[in-house]
Amino acid sequence: MSLLGRDYNKELNSLDHGSQSPSESSSSTTSENVHAAGEAGLSMMQTLIHLLKCNIGTGLLGLPLAIKNAGLLVGPVSLLAIGVLTVHCMVILLNCAHHLSQRLHKTFVNYGEATMYSLETCPNTWLRTHAVWGRYTVSFLLIITQLGFCSVYFMFMAENLQQMVEEAHVTSNICQPREILVLTPILDIRVYMLTILPFLILLVFIQNLKVLSIFSTLANITTLGSMALIFEYIMQGIPYPRNLPLMANWKTFLLFFGTAIFTFEGVGMVLPLKNQMKHPQQFSFVLYLGMSIVIILYMCLGTLGYMKFGSDTQASITLNLPNCWLYQSVKLMYSIGIFFTYALQFYIPAEIIIPFAISQVSESWTLFVDLSVRSALVCLTCVSAILIPRLELVISLVGSVSSSALALIIPPLLEIVILYSEDMSYVTIAKDIMISILGLLGCIFGTYQALYELTQPINHSMANSTGVYA
Repeated sequence: MSLLGRDYNKELNSLDHGSQSPSESSSSTTSENVHAAGEAGLSMMQTLIHLLKCNIGTGLLGLPLAIKNAGLLVGPVSLLAIGVLTVHCMVILLNCAHHLSQRLHKTFVNYGEATMYSLETCPNTWLRTHAVWGRYTVSFLLIITQLGFCSVYFMFMAENLQQMVEEAHVTSNICQPREILVLTPILDIRVYMLTILPFLILLVFIQNLKVLSIFSTLANITTLGSMALIFEYIMQGIPYPRNLPLMANWKTFLLFFGTAIFTFEGVGMVLPLKNQMKHPQQFSFVLYLGMSIVIILYMCLGTLGYMKFGSDTQASITLNLPNCWLYQSVKLMYSIGIFFTYALQFYIPAEIIIPFAISQVSESWTLFVDLSVRSALVCLTCVSAILIPRLELVISLVGSVSSSALALIIPPLLEIVILYSEDMSYVTIAKDIMISILGLLGCIFGTYQALYELTQPINHSMANSTGVYA
């Protein structure tokens, strides 16, 4: 059995129904699941909530710095444009899957299957012969994206924990604008990551979806509360932005592209969500409504956050909050939400990889191999965070490498391959090629710039350092 060829549909469907919290990754459900969904599917409100949850993560908190990297005018406009393109690609993916399911007489086609089946019908003999690698590629990108999210979670929790712990003795009950503190760090941020590591390993040992659903609920409550307090603060006393540039350097704009793509995390989730709806024909309305809310939220938080903190904007807006107990609690609540969300994001790559691993050993070794692989994957995300402890650059790198491929590059190409033989207009072909080229250029140059920034000393990097202290 191939590692990346394994059908992971049942796992995500179980996650969606068991925890009622869809992951930020892509998958789908099997034919049996489709039948069940038709009988007792998701309502419009449930689907809308799932869509919002799978698009709102840690990337949201990095948007003020992303706007800074693009400029006060160029940033929001570009964010809107990327959002519109992403939604359009979601619609393309839905249409391609629907077209293939009708052509092949299948109840449902997932992202990986859509890629594989489309290559099987293309004119090129070599692509037809190696069509299965289309599915492997999508699965691989999903694994990279999910583990990238988990690595970002490590850095986010460690940075906020470091700031809370090491500023505790100067934290007051009076909430004043944050001033740069000249403090000597007590512990390196990597020590905080290693402190979190064993707790996350124990967390991912939990495989009971009902227990995970409890964690999902806690994550939702803490995230909602912290977001309300963040907006309450940044909307107070916003200074006049006369000194903020309308357009930033083109090199930092490449970092903006990766961060923006990273935040639109739900492109692959549209297929299983539509499939699980009680009335799938209503999904288009839910998609446009939900993504409109997401885009407006992104633009508001990113723009208001940058206007509020200006040149002092850090990689996560939580690091700019006042040094008082109220807003320290915001960091704590959001960190708790991210901690519990880690298990949900980890679930998908684990369920793709672990069955392959245990199939290579005897039944007596199954439990040992299962727990070992889970521990190794968590350690891998921790090591990645330790080696690259710069939150904003990792977000940009993950967004440029994998998120851009899943969100912008692959869907338009699928539409061309699937519909080209059916009198597809030249305008549509040109539009799809332009979107894919835009995604490819963003992927190449965004990846290059993120890697270049990672090689530079932190104090001289164009992007903000994620360090807490001056």
